[in-house]
Amino acid sequence: MNGAVVGLIAGMALGFAGYFGGFSAFLLVLALLAVGFVAGRFADGNGELGDFFHTREHGNRRR
Repeated sequence: MNGAVVGLIAGMALGFAGYFGGFSAFLLVLALLAVGFVAGRFADGNGELGDFFHTREHGNRRR
C-alpha cells in the first residue's frame, strides 16, 4: 500500500477519534497507530529494533 494512502487512513482515524471520543481517544488511537507501524515494519522485514532506538553517538548514522 502506498505511504500516502496509509497516511490518509491514519489521519482519518485520528480525526474521527478526536471528534467523537475527545482528546483521550485521540491519544489512544495515536499510540495504537505507532504500535501498528512498528509491528508492520517488523512484519515486512524492514525493521530492526536498533532503527527506532539509535543514538547519535555511534557515528554510523544513515544519511
